[in-house]
Amino acid sequence: MRVKRTHFLAIALLVAFFGLTSVARAQRAAVEETEQEINGIKHKGQRLLIQLDPKTVEKAWAGYLKEKSGGAVKGPSMLPTAKAQASKGIYTVEQGRIDTITSNPVRIVSKVEGTREGTQVWWTFDMGNAYLTKKETAKEWAAAEALLQQFARNLYIQDVRQQIADAEKVVVNTQADADRVVRQADELKNKIARNQQKKLDLEAALAANAQELEQLNKDVAQNLKQQQEAQKEVEKMRHAVELVKGKLEKIN
Repeated sequence: MRVKRTHFLAIALLVAFFGLTSVARAQRAAVEETEQEINGIKHKGQRLLIQLDPKTVEKAWAGYLKEKSGGAVKGPSMLPTAKAQASKGIYTVEQGRIDTITSNPVRIVSKVEGTREGTQVWWTFDMGNAYLTKKETAKEWAAAEALLQQFARNLYIQDVRQQIADAEKVVVNTQADADRVVRQADELKNKIARNQQKKLDLEAALAANAQELEQLNKDVAQNLKQQQEAQKEVEKMRHAVELVKGKLEKIN
């Protein structure tokens, strides 16, 4: 039981460590104003770094865009062409509606890519008369910043939940292994008990065999005496027959 508790405690501490790390990352997720070149054109927009796998972030981002904008999300082409490679990680929405930012339809341009610092999520809005900037569109900037930070928080929460699920699987598998070892111990105890009983049975059988052998030897000795006595009786009878024959010869 001590081993099980120690293993479980180690897993719990591991989950807590990674969970706190993810929470800390989510709290530190700062949105920056940067320029990003999309299809040869530079735009100002918001940039956020997420310390998670780029594939995971990119897949989640496409779903998040669709959920928040309500429009069709156009993602990068899967074709192995130069044009397709140039659009790698780029997701756009032509007629998006995000009420917290503006009541009018907006064109959303975004890009997800892995960097040395982490996975970068960048986006901007074409609101007809202006693009998203911290100074010129302060209200829209704040609303968009909140959405971007919420996206990061959602991913970190999902990451922690996955860690917990993985740790729980480890606990289940570890418990199964522990139960298997216990069953093996019980089987070994039963085998030892059967072996000991077999030994006792063999010892009893050997003792009975020794007694039987001793009795057989006695019977053999007794049989030899009986054979000798029987042979003596045979000799007596033969002698008596000879005596009778002698009498018969005298009469003739």
